[in-house]
Amino acid sequence: MIEAPATEVGISLGSNIGDKAANIARAVGLLEARGTLTHIKLSSLYRTPPWGVTEQDWFINACLVASTRLPPLELLARLQAIEHDMGRVRVQRWGPRLIDLDILYYGDLVLKSEALTLPHPEMGNRGFVLIPLAEIRPDLLVGGVRAQVLAQGFAGQGVERLG
Repeated sequence: MIEAPATEVGISLGSNIGDKAANIARAVGLLEARGTLTHIKLSSLYRTPPWGVTEQDWFINACLVASTRLPPLELLARLQAIEHDMGRVRVQRWGPRLIDLDILYYGDLVLKSEALTLPHPEMGNRGFVLIPLAEIRPDLLVGGVRAQVLAQGFAGQGVERLG
């Protein structure tokens, strides 16, 4: 059997229920333990204000860059399985969540389907994504602009690096 080549992916992680930092750490551990991702490089954790629905607790967010051999829709299914296994219940869009795992990009792939759009269409508009992503992948082009440059536009908007 010929193994698929590895592809670099970016994943955002967020939690605002329970032990938020532990939820992020558990999700990363499950991604690695289940063979979903390899060569994981995780950003620092960031305390961020809620986005979308603002009447909820603050979040801890992070991003990771890693390699995967899974096709994009299978990767999405694996991320959703981890969310489910950790106890995430989808009640309200942009509402509180135990864990949220989103694919930001999958190599250079551009994809639009009912289940998944790549690169993530809102990646360039969210400081809670851009700031941690720019920490670990500053030269990534997001809409033709380096992540590090875009992240600077969100300075002073409540995204605070922890420890």
